[in-house]
Amino acid sequence: MDLKDIHRVYFIGIGGIGMSALARYFRFVEKQVAGYDKTRTPLTQELADLDIAVHYSDDLELVPRAFLDPKNTLIVYTPAVPASHSELSYFVDHGFKVKKRSEVLGIITRDTFCFAVAGTHGKTTTSGILSHLLKETGTPLTAFLGGISEDFNSNFLLEGTEFSVVEADEFDRSFLQLSPNVACITSMDADHMDIYGDRETLKKAFMDFTKCLKPNGTLFVRKGLPIAGITYGIEDDSDYCIRNLKIEHGTYIFDLGTPEMTLKGVKFNKPGEHNLLNGLVAFAMAIQAGSPPYRLAEALETFRGVQRRFSYKIKEESFVFIDDYAHHPTEINAVYQAISEMHPNKRVLAVFQPHLFSRTQDFAEDFARSLAKFDSVLLLDIYPAREKPIAGITSKWLLEKIQNPNKGFVEKSALVSEIRKQNPEVLVTMGAGDIGLEVAKIKSELEHAN
Repeated sequence: MDLKDIHRVYFIGIGGIGMSALARYFRFVEKQVAGYDKTRTPLTQELADLDIAVHYSDDLELVPRAFLDPKNTLIVYTPAVPASHSELSYFVDHGFKVKKRSEVLGIITRDTFCFAVAGTHGKTTTSGILSHLLKETGTPLTAFLGGISEDFNSNFLLEGTEFSVVEADEFDRSFLQLSPNVACITSMDADHMDIYGDRETLKKAFMDFTKCLKPNGTLFVRKGLPIAGITYGIEDDSDYCIRNLKIEHGTYIFDLGTPEMTLKGVKFNKPGEHNLLNGLVAFAMAIQAGSPPYRLAEALETFRGVQRRFSYKIKEESFVFIDDYAHHPTEINAVYQAISEMHPNKRVLAVFQPHLFSRTQDFAEDFARSLAKFDSVLLLDIYPAREKPIAGITSKWLLEKIQNPNKGFVEKSALVSEIRKQNPEVLVTMGAGDIGLEVAKIKSELEHAN
């Protein structure tokens, strides 16, 4: 498919973080864009502000008439949309060009120098750091992010078309549609077992991804993962490594070792060893674009972050409020490590919204261990996303497994009053569902109370 022949692009699930970035792209290259989503959100409002028509009922009558002509119209959908969706069924049955988001991303980036960030954790932060580094060093790039960068206040960046930055998503094997020049794998923890079934099948998918690199492509791999590549890690025997690490006033200061040199006194401001490693591999990847290492090191210090990735909402001497997208036990462990490092000996209340019934069931024991580490824990109802309920799998079922006397279930309506009652020194909200929409309200009411 040649995108030059496409005049109109219609998105089913346009409000998704990845889909909305694609919608912005097609709007910027002057295609007609419209779409459906089931929920009105700040992202869909921002699309509407770009004169993109968005509607919220699965109703063909609401699709702008021009998009019902199969000639020169592309339909893009996300795997989260059920096959029974009437608009999707119509387009499939009536000869339209219908493609998944991942296929379209592969087509857009195929003729660029493509950077792809893969891994079960860290994709969005690493992609955000990489995009920031390339932008700061004048690289003409287009970036599609799975979160809102706090550096350019968007999930989409268009500074040119010679280079591209994308997240290589393992869900639904989407990353196999890409053909990157430079890629990294940050992690390979078990996840999406509803897709893969077992860890070995997931591992094979990552191996298949490495074969998608263009000839003479470069692969960076977190030290310790069972895949060959240029390694990065805290370990001194990694090809790219962190040495002499210390923390001063909430900032990491370290020496950054590369195969060619050591950069001394590099600074990075995002808490957590996981974020430090994300910064390290983003630096290593950016060098492949020909960016000067010393300039990249300076840009690392100015990276502000990605929304909902260890984002400080309130940071005062007596009270800290952090919000994070963590929705897997490994990610919760990383958040706990970062809080312990940056706010030692503080009483921490964790509010967690489990994401997906299947993930909650598959990793229940691991979730219980991860959440039990906090001083106290509150669980919200499971956010179903694309799934139907699984009998017996509820937040209260998970709560029973958490070995912590200070635990409870809470409804969203009672969340702020329960937080006030517990009066923590550090509050952290976690989850990949709609808990993110509660954050502004929590922040406002807690600030008002103080």
